[in-house]
Amino acid sequence: MDNLCHTLAGAALAESGLARRTAMGYATLLIAANLPDIDVLAYLHGPEAALYWRRGWTHGVVALVVLPLLLALVLLLLETLSRKLSSAVLPSRMRPGQILLLAYAGMLTHPLLDSLNTYGVHWLLPWNRAWTYGDALFIVDPWIILVLGLGVWASRSQRRSRQRNVTPERPARLALAVTLAYIVAMLGSGRAAGQAAARELQARYPGAVQRVMASPVFLNPLRRDVVVQQGDEYRTARFDWLHQPHVAAASVQTFSAIQPSEPAVTQAAASLRGRQFLSWARFPTFIVDSSGGSHTVHIMDLRYATTPDARFGVVTLGAGR
Repeated sequence: MDNLCHTLAGAALAESGLARRTAMGYATLLIAANLPDIDVLAYLHGPEAALYWRRGWTHGVVALVVLPLLLALVLLLLETLSRKLSSAVLPSRMRPGQILLLAYAGMLTHPLLDSLNTYGVHWLLPWNRAWTYGDALFIVDPWIILVLGLGVWASRSQRRSRQRNVTPERPARLALAVTLAYIVAMLGSGRAAGQAAARELQARYPGAVQRVMASPVFLNPLRRDVVVQQGDEYRTARFDWLHQPHVAAASVQTFSAIQPSEPAVTQAAASLRGRQFLSWARFPTFIVDSSGGSHTVHIMDLRYATTPDARFGVVTLGAGR
């Protein structure tokens, strides 16, 4: 998910009452909710390196144990240092146990949310590089942002108003509950959409469906982008719950699920950038452009790209690259 969503998740937990457990509770939750994205530094080594490394070490079970401990230690050390260097009377002290608890709570929200979209998470590194995909939420989900944002705003407003007989934590708690219900509904909708799309496509095209992905789209929870594998072929299509049949025939495209045996493709797939991209790709397909006497290989992941000029989900490699 995007970092605004992660930040709002941490803020909603804070406003729900968790931040009151200790000094710096709010800051701890906000930092922890975004901390796994320190792997963005992988982009310094190029986009394919980022695909290889992102949502791996810092999002898996090892990080879930280690990073909250490090965050709590750093915050407590900073508090100790600030008290030694400051002559002013500082606010109440942090409670180490509560800081650690909030660091774990905030940190856990991050890979859980990231697991809900099509990009996936390496939960089991270093033991297993397998990806976990939820296929439930678009990577920028405006409905979750809206609900969590309203909950945080309402709770903060009620707390500042200091009205009697008002529970300022209630809006944030309600927002968290609505978000959870929405996630469950989207998970169920995604599974049902994948099954319905597989049945419709298998009825039109020969071959059993071996894999299916029903990817959420921006803003509209009733539509999905579908990718299925039938034998040596991938098919992409648009799925809509409001139409019958749900898969529009005009939207279906077919791609090869087999890596061509051409030397240029073999070389591209064996290159560093090719290996990094293929380690991330879920539905890879290859297009070879041999115009002008040279060979250019486009490797596309059909989750995100169906043409070589797509902005994301494709790597272009020439001979020797």
